[in-house]
Amino acid sequence: MLSRVADSIYWLNRYIERAENVARFVEVNLNLLMDNPIGVTQQWDPLIAVTGDRALFSQLYGEATARNVLNFLTFDSHSPNSILSCVRSARENARSVRETISSEMWEQINAFYLMVEAAAKDKPDDIREAHEFYAEVKMASHRFNGVMNATASWNESWHFGQLGRLLERADKTSRILDVKYFLLLPSAKAVGSPLDNLQWIALLKSASAYEMYRKVEQTISPTNVARFLIFDPHFPRSIKFCLCRAEESLRKIAGTDEIQTLPSERALGRLRSELEYVTFEEIFQQGLHEFLDKLQGDLNQVGDRIYTDFIAVPPTVLPSSDIASRQFSGQFSTQSFTQSSGQSAGQFSTLSKAE
Repeated sequence: MLSRVADSIYWLNRYIERAENVARFVEVNLNLLMDNPIGVTQQWDPLIAVTGDRALFSQLYGEATARNVLNFLTFDSHSPNSILSCVRSARENARSVRETISSEMWEQINAFYLMVEAAAKDKPDDIREAHEFYAEVKMASHRFNGVMNATASWNESWHFGQLGRLLERADKTSRILDVKYFLLLPSAKAVGSPLDNLQWIALLKSASAYEMYRKVEQTISPTNVARFLIFDPHFPRSIKFCLCRAEESLRKIAGTDEIQTLPSERALGRLRSELEYVTFEEIFQQGLHEFLDKLQGDLNQVGDRIYTDFIAVPPTVLPSSDIASRQFSGQFSTQSFTQSSGQSAGQFSTLSKAE
């Protein structure tokens, strides 16, 4: 397959997953507000801090009020990571490969886009209406994933979509966990308090993990929640689950079973292996925030290696006439339209496709 096509399918899925996870991100605070009508001091600034978009937000809005943060993360077209921007980018990528994806996939992404555009024109003022919108964003993402799995051939194209989705999901699960552990809790004295427990429950609900967590754990504790979201091998939003499935898709794309010959394979394999063998006690000795921050940086590096191995071709390697005609046979050979941003750990985006 052409690298241009694989590139677009990779980013189509990555942007869809990013839009869903921004919705989950916001729900950490919205769930707190809805679950505790008596009143909890809402901290909106941490949501901006963990996305790495503080400079842009300060330039556009200044104060981190609820309304400003929600608009910035949801409907602001100037924010590259807002839900509106992500869905628009996903639709543009889908449009560029309509001959490759199924018609059902195109119809679903187009319906998703129209729903978000309509909501942007008539922004909900009531918190409960806003909560319903974020729930609909998540469901639209689920529908797209289901349609893709049911109507697309599970070939190299499908595996590229899986790879983009799973890497994005692992990154955002780590950030949702990081927001709670490092930023939301007011002080160490509040650990174990009703507010602390309420925040952990809100986090689990935002990751659609509360019910599955309750099936394996009887009590809510920071250690158990963090262990579940990082290490559980069966929950599809855990970091370990995402990395294992992403590695499977990467091997299918590269055409290797056991020998990791490409830098992207080695980078992802190394990261997955570290997660396999590290103990939770070692993570807490290192510091959960420090562990998650390093993990996010390693995921960025995996994305960079994928770009280098399968998308980017130095212009001096092949003449332009040859580049345009050659197709994928183990590695990509067509000039990519993707641009690697090489952002550092702690920022929200790993890579950003230039439209």
